[in-house]
Amino acid sequence: MEPTPHRPDSVPTWLFDWGRIKWRITPGTAPGTELTVGDVDVHPGKGHDRHRHPESDEVIYVLSGTGEQTVGDGPAFPVAAGDAVHVPRGVLHSTFNTGWSTLRLVVVYSPAGAEEALRAAPDFREAPAGEHPGAVNR
Repeated sequence: MEPTPHRPDSVPTWLFDWGRIKWRITPGTAPGTELTVGDVDVHPGKGHDRHRHPESDEVIYVLSGTGEQTVGDGPAFPVAAGDAVHVPRGVLHSTFNTGWSTLRLVVVYSPAGAEEALRAAPDFREAPAGEHPGAVNR
């Protein structure tokens, strides 16, 4: 199999009131994969509701910005560039941007598939691959 970069303009952008996601590696973009990898931008002062992924672990890696993360019943804790957070499958969690700039994350689900539940969010919208919604593009 020939290696292929999964460039941002080759996948749709999922838009939400709190931010946006580009799923780079999914079973649809890399047949046979058991991982999902996505770029997540959380707008300043925004975050997503607590939720869980019953069938997948999640790893969140902070590229830039500052935020608060919850995992389970514990209190929110600060996160910043270089931090990595593991969220075990089935555990409630949330992410909130506490800074003035975009909180940029890389998110990994194992096994793949947890991303599909986000399509049911009431604020879900999808911009086609190649379109550049918003002020900051990948």
